[in-house]
Amino acid sequence: MASVFEFLESEIRNMENVFKATGGKPPGREFCHRVAQSFSYTVRRAGKPLVYADQVQNWFEKKQEELEALVPCSPGFKEFIVPKNTSTSSSAPENCQISEDITELLFEAKSSKDDAWYDVGSFLRHRVLSTGEREVRVRFAGFGSEEDEWVNVEKGVRERSIPLEASECHRVKVGDLVLCFREDDDEAIYYDAHVVEIQQRLHDITGCTCHFVVRFDHDNVEANTVDFEH
Repeated sequence: MASVFEFLESEIRNMENVFKATGGKPPGREFCHRVAQSFSYTVRRAGKPLVYADQVQNWFEKKQEELEALVPCSPGFKEFIVPKNTSTSSSAPENCQISEDITELLFEAKSSKDDAWYDVGSFLRHRVLSTGEREVRVRFAGFGSEEDEWVNVEKGVRERSIPLEASECHRVKVGDLVLCFREDDDEAIYYDAHVVEIQQRLHDITGCTCHFVVRFDHDNVEANTVDFEH
């Protein structure tokens, strides 16, 4: 007997954010195809059925029907969290046409060139190696085709890290994996690191004054930081 298809909780959260961003209007077919493609290549869906555009489109249409049955036009559905490196205008048009760039900011991928993580611009195609491992061709957001890379789905693709606010520092524990901004003489990019020491302090008017020490995974260098994502 064939199993019933279900979206993962993380996929539903992403679609709900898109739905809010559109003001409750279903996106177009091409957009649904891109969402389905991006979902299919995440590590959380490994071993599970692929996602197809029809399934994504049906979810949005059902969501719209549920909304119309409750509130024909709810201003609250125009509110959504804007990911880093993006912006939104408070004077957005009432029809709130969706921007295809929304799907491009749902994931991040690890570059084999410098071991740093970058926002995914788009997934171009995929392949399965003789070892059974899956790889996806990634175009990084803000970069041209000359920087495209094949990335291992299991090890190098994940949902975007969430920036922490100063008031959320209590959520960080020793041993946590965090994405840290590292600035050297010749580079300023994001690397994975683990928290090795925390000195909690009272916050002042400038925000969090707690002291964090992290060890970067790629070179084992320890550094003080207050700029990381979880």
